[in-house]
Amino acid sequence: MTTGKFITLEGVEGVGKSTNLELISGFVKSGGYDVLVTREPGGTTLGERVREILLDKDEHGMTPMAELLLMFAARAQHVEEVIKPALARGTWVVSDRFTDSSYAYQGGGRQLGNDAVAALEHQVLGGFGPDLVIILDLDVQAGLERASKVSEADRFESEERAFFERVRAAFVSRSSEPGYHLVDAARPLIDVQADITTIIKELFE
Repeated sequence: MTTGKFITLEGVEGVGKSTNLELISGFVKSGGYDVLVTREPGGTTLGERVREILLDKDEHGMTPMAELLLMFAARAQHVEEVIKPALARGTWVVSDRFTDSSYAYQGGGRQLGNDAVAALEHQVLGGFGPDLVIILDLDVQAGLERASKVSEADRFESEERAFFERVRAAFVSRSSEPGYHLVDAARPLIDVQADITTIIKELFE
């Protein structure tokens, strides 16, 4: 049996991940593959409980390192319980966020640095990672304005603009890695989605 492919979608708030997750899922299905759409933090019963804690605006005293450790606790469960078994069945997995968000939000936004994230990545994931990373890039202010129209701000979305500027810079920095694609999400949706489908076609070959 052919192993499935693992695709992750990344970006700051308001870049349009939800809309484009639907596109990616539908496009992969049209290629004749089974697809599992999941998210981080979350994706498992444990992960969703951790997600509630991480997004709770009343969690004022959470330290950056505690936040990072919780992210990786949820990720460890997610990978072993959901992602790896799905890939082994030949199912393609599309995740709303993965380890790159830890590099961006905790490494960049919280200023823990890449080394702290890399150490946990090595310990928890070893060499496991996505086959393809799509980073949707958008001006921070535009993204926050978009996000505010969708739902009430959570603990992350309540951060100051400078936090998100660091997050965005971290994402852009990581986009130069092999297997990464940076997509300008400020353009019309039809253009963004045309780029995404072109990128995903590479995995069909």
